[in-house]
Order: sequence, then C-alpha cells, then structure tokens
Amino acid sequence: MTITQLEYIVAVDTYRSFVIAAEKCFVTQPTLSMQVQKLEDTLGVKLFDRSKQPVTPTEIGIEIITQARIMLSESEKIKEIITDRQKELSGELRVGIIPTVSPYILPKIIKGFIEKYPQVKLIVWEQTTEDIIQQLKLGKIDCGILSTPLHESSLTEIPVFYENFVAYVSKNSKLSKKKSINPEDIDMEEIWVLNEGHCMREQVLNICQRRKSTKGFLHFEYNTGSVETLKRMVDQNNGATILPELALSELTEKQLDKVRYFKSPEPAREVSIVIQRNFLKRRMIEALKNEILEFVPKRMRSKKKKEVMDI
Repeated sequence: MTITQLEYIVAVDTYRSFVIAAEKCFVTQPTLSMQVQKLEDTLGVKLFDRSKQPVTPTEIGIEIITQARIMLSESEKIKEIITDRQKELSGELRVGIIPTVSPYILPKIIKGFIEKYPQVKLIVWEQTTEDIIQQLKLGKIDCGILSTPLHESSLTEIPVFYENFVAYVSKNSKLSKKKSINPEDIDMEEIWVLNEGHCMREQVLNICQRRKSTKGFLHFEYNTGSVETLKRMVDQNNGATILPELALSELTEKQLDKVRYFKSPEPAREVSIVIQRNFLKRRMIEALKNEILEFVPKRMRSKKKKEVMDI
C-alpha cells in the first residue's frame, strides 16, 4: 500500500471517473487503473463498482476511502512541519466563501494579504454553504468563510466576527416611520429575500417569522442570489429587505436614510472560518483570520447584546 495509491482512490471517489481522476493526478488512465487494481488485490476487496456510471465506491470502499483521506491529511502534516519552520509563509491556500459575505470583505483584505505574504497563492471560490461543506469534506478546499453554526460534527468552526442585520426599507413601508424596529414589526408580505440555498435566507426568515401572520408571502416567488439585487428591488419596487451591516459601506447618503436598526438584542450572524478537524496550513489560515479581524470594526468581534441567528 502506497501514498500514491491512496491518492488515486481518493481522486476516483472525488470525481467518480477513472478518466477525470487520472487527469487530475497527471497520469494516464491505465496507470491509475493499474494502481487502484493493485491496491484492491493487496486488500482483497473491491473498492469501486465499475459497472455503474458514474463509478461508485462499494460499501467497504466507502470506509477505506474515508480512512485514506485521513491518512493523506496526516501525511501532509510532515510538509507542514517543514513549512512552519520557515520564516516566510508559502504555498497555496484554497478558500470557499459564501456570496453574502464575499463582496464586503474580500476586496478589502486581498491586497493587504498578498502584500504581507507574497509567497502564498490565494485561490478563492464563491459558493453556497452546502457546496463549501462538501468541498471541505472532500479536501478540495482548505477552509471556508461562512455563517455558522453549521452543526457538522466533522468540521471545526473558528468564529471571527458577529455582524448585525439591518432593515432596508422604502418610503412606502410602515417601517420607514420608525427610528428603530423589532422583528415583530416586519410584515412578511413586503419583504424581499434570497432564494433557497443561501444560508442568509434562513437567517432572515428566522428574524421575520416572529410576527404571526395568516397572510401569504407576496414576494417569495422572486428568485435571486444577490444581496445587491434585493437592495435595488426596494429602491425601485418598494417593500423592504434585510441586509448584513457591512453592506452599508456601499450605500449613498440617500440610501442610508432607508436603513433601520433593530432594537437590542440585535439579530446578527456569526461569520466563521470553517476547517476539517485534521486541518492543514494552520499558519496560513491564522494569517487570513487576522487579516479579516484587522478590517472588521472592533465591536463586531463580540456577540454581546446580539442574538445570533441560526441557519
């Protein structure tokens, strides 16, 4: 049994194709297939059901591949020990980030991070929470930046900051007559929300559904994955929406007049760096966390007087 063979079976499991797995491992398909077959012969079991398309692991194959991922992760730590001894951070950091966080922190921190750590190649994907969780479990990314808690036992959450939610309301909304609001003041019939698949949608619904109503949800049929689009819908079509506080930095003075803050305890979201339990690249991830903390206001580092909304 070799590390290379373990890498090959993990690749086949990840891509569910011997051809694609070979391409990703930079070997020919016959070479990869031969090594997988050798490992199966050594173990005396079949790891994959080749009669199915896409290729799927067998029942015992699932258990062995899970252990292979752990072994590969542990072997990578040998390289990390060497990297940690070096003064300068270097290597590749693969990050997944949800689209409701990305536009408000990434443009602010990337330049500083690259200047401080020129030997680090930062690769970022904007993805939904579900996709980031899956990519973390498969080892395709090193960390995720997303709203928590996730309630995923195989992942570790490192809370970074707590961001308040605010209401963004049109002049025709009843909320515009109030200086500050309670969740119970929100009329679900006038709220624009993100489509399914975005964790912020669930957080907003958790805020708004405190008000009991027997009426229908007028605007729920509109599907968008963009917070900026929700803001424009309020500007041009009335109603109201819920924004993360960091989005306010992009508003004009006229638009800021449409913002209404919640009374204490203010609804907020916990934004964390999420990693696998046996995670690698500790120094790089810590550096990324510190860069984010330098950008966000100090008051966001505490959840005091805030109510963290579940997702």
